[in-house]
Amino acid sequence: MIDIIIITFTELTTQQLYELLQLRSEVFVVEQDCVYQDIDGKDQNALHVLGYKNNTLVAYTRIFKPGDYFDEASIGRVVVKQSERQHKYGYDIMNASITAIKAYYNKTQIKISAQVYLKRFYNNLDFKEIGEEYLEDGIPHIAMLRE
Repeated sequence: MIDIIIITFTELTTQQLYELLQLRSEVFVVEQDCVYQDIDGKDQNALHVLGYKNNTLVAYTRIFKPGDYFDEASIGRVVVKQSERQHKYGYDIMNASITAIKAYYNKTQIKISAQVYLKRFYNNLDFKEIGEEYLEDGIPHIAMLRE
């Protein structure tokens, strides 16, 4: 199990900010070989969901209230450290994010922009595909909604 912390951008310590940006870069830029602008000006409006194992950040998401990213509440930048994926921390961090959206925003409808290869993972969390696949930063994605 991982220890989960949910905090605003202004509550992040510089160490936490460094760790989350490092993890996002490690996976989204280096591992997925995708050059894109990760630091997109949206982190300031997000709640940050950090998952720690033995004081090391191993999983992360950011969540938004309705209107800050999509019309619906949303979860993005879902990431688990490659060396820790066998522990299913993706489910832990997503379930914490879903619960946080209900607790902080009193919403149950959640929209995500999912990488296509992770559709089954998100289906297991009750997300359903909506619309057609599209390219985002050169990677196939699909919009998904959880009612």
